[in-house]
Amino acid sequence: MPKQKTKKAFLFEKRNYFFLGLSISIIALGFILMSGGGSDNTEVFNPEIYSIRRIRVAPTLVLLGFGIAIYAILTQQKKGND
Repeated sequence: MPKQKTKKAFLFEKRNYFFLGLSISIIALGFILMSGGGSDNTEVFNPEIYSIRRIRVAPTLVLLGFGIAIYAILTQQKKGND
């Protein structure tokens, strides 16, 4: 019985990898925006920890990045002529 050649296909397409890379960069940007705001002296309160950037913008970016990652994973490949 002759061996059949199977066509090896990648799990994702170029578009999926682009969206995964985009999501990783957005998540990293969100965590970078969240960092800092600490105080060297524990006796002094630093109100910078409650800035709008750390409370609203950065978590929104992280959640957006996770949403894009989910979209990139669940997007189906285009059906082409095999």
